[in-house]
Amino acid sequence: MDNGSPPAEPAVVRASRPLFRPTSVQFAVLAVIAAAALACGFYVRYRLIEQSAVGIACQTGSTSTECSVRSTAISLFEHSLFGLTSVTSALLNLFRPSVVLIALALFAGGLGIVLYNVALSALALTLLILSLARPVPGRD
Repeated sequence: MDNGSPPAEPAVVRASRPLFRPTSVQFAVLAVIAAAALACGFYVRYRLIEQSAVGIACQTGSTSTECSVRSTAISLFEHSLFGLTSVTSALLNLFRPSVVLIALALFAGGLGIVLYNVALSALALTLLILSLARPVPGRD
């Protein structure tokens, strides 16, 4: 039905900038970083923290590298630093998308999920998923 009037404008105008998406190479590197974080977290948790023999050796005054890593990891997860680091970098990434921030949030979040900072790390990974809906940063 052409009544001589111009066609109506669409109600929703699409964003002029495309959504932020890592390239396939960046995605592969991010997958390796996430897998490395999980592997490191599992090693520290199940080999250094939960092994009673390692805990007893470290409490008796051993100064080995394993004891140093164990005490550092315990100190970091007691203060929720894995979760806080992942949430902070995920929030920054939500406002200004960057592959470096994604990598930091993935690494800290992977460690945090395995090393007892589950709630904050899961929140950070959720924010990372939301950040994929953000447009590419403009050159303002």
